[in-house]
Amino acid sequence: MARSSGSLKLEINTDDKTPGKWSVPLGEDVFRRFLSSGGGSEKVVFSEGSIFSPFLFGKYFDPSDAFPLWEFEADVLLGSLRSLGQCRVDWSETDQAYVLKSDLPVVGKNNVQVYVDVNGKVMEISGQWKTAANGDWRSGRWWEYGYVRRLELPGDADLKNSEAFISNKDGYSFLEIKIPKNKF
Repeated sequence: MARSSGSLKLEINTDDKTPGKWSVPLGEDVFRRFLSSGGGSEKVVFSEGSIFSPFLFGKYFDPSDAFPLWEFEADVLLGSLRSLGQCRVDWSETDQAYVLKSDLPVVGKNNVQVYVDVNGKVMEISGQWKTAANGDWRSGRWWEYGYVRRLELPGDADLKNSEAFISNKDGYSFLEIKIPKNKF
């Protein structure tokens, strides 16, 4: 990780071969029970407008399933959250790149990681706030120990030259990911 202009550059990992990672789905009923019985950390991570909220896109969507984010306009999917002042994420597309910007929860370990599955064209943003008793936290009921958002990437995304930056200010963390477009 390198620091540049107030931001910390995160390494984007491509070699995560964790068996069974994200294999336990987070159903809507399970999520609602978990959130109602959880403490403050869970509510911060999964709150309305968070990139990790299963309700970010207007209806329930398991954040461990890959979502085709760049097939949708941010204004359309996030309109109601923006009107209520609850939106903490944005994405856009330019002629040169895809860009994702998001506030991040500041809880527990706060060790945000970005992984890219080059073959599957999926990017995942995850972090852990509590240590799992047995094995890798991502292989079981992952939501009890951390958070994830998996995103399908467009066909022209240049994964090898993608960059991720995290910055902290006034007790908040902010993530920005830039994914250049391949030049065909």
